[in-house]
Amino acid sequence: MNRKTFFFTTLFSSLLGGVLAIWLFLQWGPQPTPRFQGVTNSTPVQMSRLLSDSNFIVPEGINFVVAAEQSTPAVVHIRSSFEQESGGRGLGNLFQNDNSRGYQGPAERATGSGVIISEDGYIITNHHVVEDARDIEITLWNDQRFQAELIGLDPTTDLALVKVEGEGFPFLSFGDSDKVQIGEWVLAVGNPFDLTSTVTAGIVSAKARNINILGGGATIESFIQTDAAVNPGNSGGALVNLRGELVGVNTAIASRTGSYVGYSFAVPANLARKVAEDLKAYGEVQRALLGVRIINVSDLVNTNLGVNNGVYINSVTIGSAAADAGLQEGDVIIKIDGKSIRTVAELQERVGRNRPGDAVAVTYLRNGEELETDAVLKNSMGTTETVATTESFSSGGATFANLSSLDMEEYNVRGGAKVIDVQPGAWEEAGIEPGFVITSIEKRAIASVDDLQQLLAGLSGERIIVLGYEPDGTKAYYMMDLE
Repeated sequence: MNRKTFFFTTLFSSLLGGVLAIWLFLQWGPQPTPRFQGVTNSTPVQMSRLLSDSNFIVPEGINFVVAAEQSTPAVVHIRSSFEQESGGRGLGNLFQNDNSRGYQGPAERATGSGVIISEDGYIITNHHVVEDARDIEITLWNDQRFQAELIGLDPTTDLALVKVEGEGFPFLSFGDSDKVQIGEWVLAVGNPFDLTSTVTAGIVSAKARNINILGGGATIESFIQTDAAVNPGNSGGALVNLRGELVGVNTAIASRTGSYVGYSFAVPANLARKVAEDLKAYGEVQRALLGVRIINVSDLVNTNLGVNNGVYINSVTIGSAAADAGLQEGDVIIKIDGKSIRTVAELQERVGRNRPGDAVAVTYLRNGEELETDAVLKNSMGTTETVATTESFSSGGATFANLSSLDMEEYNVRGGAKVIDVQPGAWEEAGIEPGFVITSIEKRAIASVDDLQQLLAGLSGERIIVLGYEPDGTKAYYMMDLE
């Protein structure tokens, strides 16, 4: 064997031996444990064992295609036109740019989203998207455009109902938001930054979340919290489950910048459906009230109530549904209609789904004893009647309408007539502007538009004194000469 042949034979044998040694080591040597970088105080995970374990089941149904295909055609783009104002408007941390008034011109625009909920063109959206709108333009997913009619507003839930003329529209069915579970996959569908038909995915992070964004008072905040990415323009859009059912109406984000940083909030579908039905049938929401001042049990200090969650009654309104049902100060409400109540937000949502005259079963604790009573809910006037918005009445250049239940609560009155429009005539000459609430004329109480119409019919040609409230709640009176 010459030197050249010996050299190549030795090299080949060395390489073959090395490859064989590496193969034997990989087959029989100790296996390294994979670790996740950046995670501390965690147990190493045996990845190969986890993936081969026969007990490990990949969750089924995590596929967003069907839900996206079903929901996208039913979510619309909304452009609202407003008269120019000197200042901004909107609801603070709600999708701030939805109602932005960032440029000068004869009219300003806001954009948002809406959800078609019936084939004849009813659309639910947010109050802050269409509030005070002069014109409302709806654009469908296929770029068809319609002018919409405002049916009704409910600032207490930040919801509104509008309608476009037509038939056969794609629409979403309401799901049962009570069945939505924390950790469940959901999709947010809307038009962020005017990017139409945008779909994002996330999970339900919490339920019955109160973030104190609607101003307190008679408002209902019991939001579904998610981590699906939403941004300005998503207001009024759909939150859907994997079956493509509407489980919430996207309303707000938790953000210091006005853009998405991790959490968003939606009005639960069960509450949204009731509001939409009320606005369609009555023109305003029929608010059912229990008549109690309440606080979370968890917010109390140094108590011995025998329970960690529930709603503590601070006081009971005389003549209210709660008073009639025998509830007292110091009682702790733990269930409504058999459903557990842990917080004030849950109680408000559960009661808010009802109308005046509806009865709810209230389970409560008194001195450690669990009791139950039925409460027949009442409206803000202390009756069990539903109140519909009636047709308007015009006289002397002004148009009047009955007060809504929200108006009566805001001005602390049991009735009146609201000036909704003023044209040249006696009322304009007296200095009365839209928004003024009339409570009496010539010392005679005005409880409704009917009262006003009958009274004015007998006062033709006289000078009268009109008493009431300005839109900011200030009491005021005017002298005016009837024509």
